[in-house]
Amino acid sequence: MMAEMYGKATGCCGGMGGSMHLIDLSVGFLGATPIVASTIPIAVGAAFGAVSSGHPRVVVTFFGEGATEEGVFHEALNFAALKKLPVLFVCENNLYSVYSPLSVRQPEGREVAALARGHGVPSVQGDGNDVLAVRRMTAEALEHVRSTGPAFLEFKTYRWREHCGPNFDNDIGYRTPAEYERWRELCPLDRLRETGLAAGAFTGADIEAWTAEIKDEFAGAARFAKDSPFPGPDALMRNVYAGAVSAHPLARAA
Repeated sequence: MMAEMYGKATGCCGGMGGSMHLIDLSVGFLGATPIVASTIPIAVGAAFGAVSSGHPRVVVTFFGEGATEEGVFHEALNFAALKKLPVLFVCENNLYSVYSPLSVRQPEGREVAALARGHGVPSVQGDGNDVLAVRRMTAEALEHVRSTGPAFLEFKTYRWREHCGPNFDNDIGYRTPAEYERWRELCPLDRLRETGLAAGAFTGADIEAWTAEIKDEFAGAARFAKDSPFPGPDALMRNVYAGAVSAHPLARAA
């Protein structure tokens, strides 16, 4: 994944996808696409294909609340409900679409989960910053999906950084410092650490060891990405035309 973000030949898409088009079939990840809500019908199609081919699979699709404002969201939920497809819809509601709050995008008083219920899909809301609650609700939803049909989870959460990038953007005025601090106190990692330590599930030494292991793994991935080569000239016409690349005159000219 890191190599793909660097545009390198060793990336999961050979350096051709970048950060917006990740895909890795070896781990069951069908792909990320940059068009808002576009992964939802892909997930429904994958679930429909699994049922049609007799494979007992469950498909999970993740999206923000902004995706629920697209027409394809409603079309996909309707089809999933109609065909009782094994797909779990997970909405990460962080209250904003880029810089636009829910108040300027959706009617006051309406909950996102209600949209799914309107299509006959069982839906529940939860605290997206409570790791254990998310795990429990997901397990319950998957049990329903495997036995009955689609389900919808809406998790209320928040983002600390800007919409796209590593920086903070609290200075541009679309959200208040007080709102940010209120949500910052609900950090899921901090809450899980405190809960686990209090319950004796792990120790401070365990956390230090895990942190060091994760940092080392990430540093190794970054080194691999930086040291990997860029795609060569032979990759220019690859996957552009159906069939043999050499059959196209432009490919022969190249």
